[in-house]
Amino acid sequence: MMILPVFTFYAWRYASRSHEIPCPFWLRWFVELDNPFTKTNRAKTIIQQSNIHPGMHVIDFGCGPGRLTIPLAESVGSGGKVTAIDMQSEMLQRAKSKAMDKNLKNIEFIQGKIGEGKLQLAPCERAVLVTVLGEIPDRDAAFKEIFDKLKPGGILTVTEVIFDPHFQRKETILKLANKVGFREKDFLGNWAAFSLLLEKPPRELGISKME
Repeated sequence: MMILPVFTFYAWRYASRSHEIPCPFWLRWFVELDNPFTKTNRAKTIIQQSNIHPGMHVIDFGCGPGRLTIPLAESVGSGGKVTAIDMQSEMLQRAKSKAMDKNLKNIEFIQGKIGEGKLQLAPCERAVLVTVLGEIPDRDAAFKEIFDKLKPGGILTVTEVIFDPHFQRKETILKLANKVGFREKDFLGNWAAFSLLLEKPPRELGISKME
């Protein structure tokens, strides 16, 4: 019974190598649960490594069915906020349903695409891109948009796993990140499954005494 679903998953993987195809809603069950084969991609691990705590505003770019969104909302508490963004309305509805089941009222859901400059977002302390970077057509614009939305000292966590058809290497990510002003804060995992923490430098004080 599992032959057809597995076949369709790998068919999507193959097609995604030459076309930017986000994970379709009917394949959501492949991304809805924590990967049992790698600790790096698990929601709890990402939250701990990113030092996310109560009161923060976190933006979940490419939230999908809410695998990370819901634990994020629980972590920041009622005094914090999670903005969940996805281009697919079905994915957002799935995430919304999970939030309602847990009575979470601190999540803002937005349907849209990163990198087009159309998202109206409040400044945040943390942002996450979990196995979604490779699905973004204009990655340069996306990094610039995230950099601008982060507060000084804020952190973007980019998580990649080799199983994902859009897998991005650390070197590729750093090249994009450094171009807009990010600096590497930490690298956790290995070449095949990792989280790369990128910091927006804190605002420098006392640049000019004449101001």
